[in-house]
Amino acid sequence: MDISLLVSLLAPCLPGLMGLGKAVGKKAVETAAETAAEKVGEQSAVQAGKIWQRLWPKVKAKAAAKEAAEDVAKDPNDADSVAALRGQLKKILEGDQALAAEVAALLKAAEIDGQGTWIQQSVTGDRNQVIGTMGGNAKAIGSVTGDVTM
Repeated sequence: MDISLLVSLLAPCLPGLMGLGKAVGKKAVETAAETAAEKVGEQSAVQAGKIWQRLWPKVKAKAAAKEAAEDVAKDPNDADSVAALRGQLKKILEGDQALAAEVAALLKAAEIDGQGTWIQQSVTGDRNQVIGTMGGNAKAIGSVTGDVTM
């Protein structure tokens, strides 16, 4: 499972999803999903809610993971907080293979059912070349120069 993809789905939704700690139920997931849908696509927010519902008990039980989630909920754009959450979720999922399999299936459903197009990129040195995968009806917009293979 791609932990980076998991966190990129969860991070914009966490401000709404962190309210699930007190009442992790279907209604709470729906309410948090509505809040998160304002920032991301509605279907992505629903999937993030389902994933968070499964992850929250483990996150809550581990102080460092709970703190990382709270930090991302306060500022989903803080790269350091996102990296900390990514590390904590990786540890949680490595320690619970059944949960990891369930989250992977939910993440896959989010990719398949999600509105819009998923784009994953990795930027490396050497003049910031972008290496990535585009699916669905995605289009590359921009200029391409230099030694390019497509």
